[in-house]
Amino acid sequence: MKTARAWQFRLKEVPIMSGSRQRPPLKRPVWIIVLVSMVCIFLIAAYIYPLQYSAAAACNFFNSKGCAMYVDVPSTPSRALTDDETYSQLVVREILKKPSMPSKNPKIAFLFLTPGSLTFERLWDKFFQVAEEAPDEQSRTSNLNLEPVSILSSSREGSFVNLGGSQIKSYSKILGHKNHDQLASDEDWVLNQLAAKLNLLFGARGKLAAVAKPVSELVSCKGKKPVHVSRYFVGRDIRSDKVDWGKISMVDAERRLLAYALRDPDNQHFVLLSDSCVPLHNFDYVYNFLIFTNVSFIDCFVDPGPHGTGRYSEHMLPEVETKDFRKGSQWFTMKRQHAIIVMADSLYYTKFRLYCKPGMEHGKNCYADEHYLPTFFHMIDPGGIANWSVTHVDWSEGKWHPKSYRAQDVTYELLKNMTLIDESLHVTSDQKKTVMLKPCMWNGQRRPCYLFARKFYPETLDKLMHLFSNYTVV
Repeated sequence: MKTARAWQFRLKEVPIMSGSRQRPPLKRPVWIIVLVSMVCIFLIAAYIYPLQYSAAAACNFFNSKGCAMYVDVPSTPSRALTDDETYSQLVVREILKKPSMPSKNPKIAFLFLTPGSLTFERLWDKFFQVAEEAPDEQSRTSNLNLEPVSILSSSREGSFVNLGGSQIKSYSKILGHKNHDQLASDEDWVLNQLAAKLNLLFGARGKLAAVAKPVSELVSCKGKKPVHVSRYFVGRDIRSDKVDWGKISMVDAERRLLAYALRDPDNQHFVLLSDSCVPLHNFDYVYNFLIFTNVSFIDCFVDPGPHGTGRYSEHMLPEVETKDFRKGSQWFTMKRQHAIIVMADSLYYTKFRLYCKPGMEHGKNCYADEHYLPTFFHMIDPGGIANWSVTHVDWSEGKWHPKSYRAQDVTYELLKNMTLIDESLHVTSDQKKTVMLKPCMWNGQRRPCYLFARKFYPETLDKLMHLFSNYTVV
C-alpha cells in the first residue's frame, strides 16, 4: 500500500495511508440521553410526589367529577395548633375526602336573600319556564325535574325563605328527631346535628308540628307574607329571623338558607342571590356552568387597605392571622361539600361573630358577610374556590354601594356586554387603588365570568322581560 507525505507547519511529517477515506465512528449523543433521562425522572417523581395544589389545578382543567376523591396534603403548620383548630381541620379534611352523595338528578338550589316578595319573580318564572320547555323530556327532567331547585330567601326585616322545588316532607327531621335510617353517612350526621340547632333557632317562633306539610304552613311570621305570581314560588316561604345589614345575622341568614337546601340530597350546588339580581343566561347555560365543575365560586382577594386588612382584629388570633384575612363579594355559588363544611364550622364562625362587626375598637367597621367565607375558604380549601363571583356588580362609582340600574339604563347592549366580560376585577382600598384583573377560568378554559347581575331597580322589570330571550341566547 502506497503512502503519501503530509507536511504541517512546525510539525513533523506524518505518514498518511492512501486508499478509500473512512469516517470515524460517530459519537453518541450523550446530551440527548441525559436530557431524556432527566425528563423521565422528573415525571416519575411528579407522579409519586405531586406538588401541593397540583391536583386542584388539574381538577379545574379537566371535568371535575373524577377529582372529588383527592384532597391536598396539609402543609406543616408554622405553629402549634389549638385543640379546636385540630378538630376543625379533621372534620374539614374528612368532608373533602368523601365524595358527595350520588344523585341521579343533580339540582341547583337558588337561595334568595330578600325582604319579602321577590321583585323580579316574573323574570325568574320565565327563567325556570324556559328550562321546562326543553325540546325533549329527558333534558327537561334532568335539568329541572319539574321542581326546579330549592329557592330560599331571607331578609333584613325578618324575611321569608322560599323553598322552590323540594319541600321538606317531614318537619321532624328539621327538629332533630332521631331517625337512624337517615344517619347512614357523615353528611347526614352533620345535618341532623344542625337540625337540633335549628330547633333552638326557630322553636320559639311558634308551634312547629312534626307533620308532613310545607314548612311555610308550620312557622308563624310577623312580617307580611309574600304574594307570589309564579307557581315555582307558591307555598314555599319559610319565616326567617331579623337580619341587620353588616352584622353576623347576615351570615346567619345565609347559613339558614344552606341548611334548608341541604335537606334535599339532589341539591348539588347552591346559589345565593338578592332581590335585585337578574339572570344573564338561560337555565341550561347556568346549570351546565355550575354542575360540571368542581369549584365553588366564592370571591376572595387581598385588600391591604382600610376596607380590607384594615378591618382585621388581633382578637381573632391565633386561629385567624392577618396574612389569611381576605375580602370578597357576599354573593356566592357553592358546591355541596363546601356547604356542609359551612354548616359544620363553629370555630371560625365564632371568631367573626365576636370580632368582625360594625363599631369595633378604634372606630373599625368590619362586615362579616364580606370577610367570613373568603377568609374561611382561603384557609381550609384555597384550591377549591374560583376567587371570583359569578354575580356581576359594578363598583366603578367608588361609593359605599354599587351602581344601581334604572329603567333608562337597561338596554340590550348593557346586558349583552355583561355576559361577555371574561376578567374579574378587584380594586384595593388603599391609596394606591391597585387594579387587579384576573381571567375567569372554567375547567382550564377562559370563559365569561358572570351568570347573574345586580343591582336593578323594580322599574326595570318590564324591559328585562322584553329583552330576556335575546340577551340570554348563548
